[in-house]
Amino acid sequence: MVRIRMTEYLDLDVEEEMWHCHRCGRALITARENYKKGCLLYNRDPREIHRPILEETYTFSPDPNWIRIIEFYCPSCGTQVETEYLPPGHPITHDIELDIDSLKARLAKGEYTIKDSRLVVSEVFSSEDLSLASHDSGVGPRNKEVES
Repeated sequence: MVRIRMTEYLDLDVEEEMWHCHRCGRALITARENYKKGCLLYNRDPREIHRPILEETYTFSPDPNWIRIIEFYCPSCGTQVETEYLPPGHPITHDIELDIDSLKARLAKGEYTIKDSRLVVSEVFSSEDLSLASHDSGVGPRNKEVES
């Protein structure tokens, strides 16, 4: 079971191609889908979080007719995985979309390894190989870790 820590509370299991809760390890949904679809949702009234400061027309609290707060929770342990501020009617955003096939191929070639739940550029690749593979993304001989 090889996992990459993608966010504070979200892991990617490369072999299973599944999103997992980092806190309890529960499989949420296939990594080819939006991980948010595997979470419990809570559509929160923004006035619960940002309470009105004044009892006037303008309260300095977000208007629920203009914004909603969507919270995403692990269905097993209840850890809050993500939060979004969206206008009403706006679809849930797909903020992490990975090319799983390419990632698996690069891991199989040895271009990357997973160390301590982090994706790391392998030492066996020369700086020429890294500069070609990085596409000027900041991943190169001076930066050995790939930002997740």
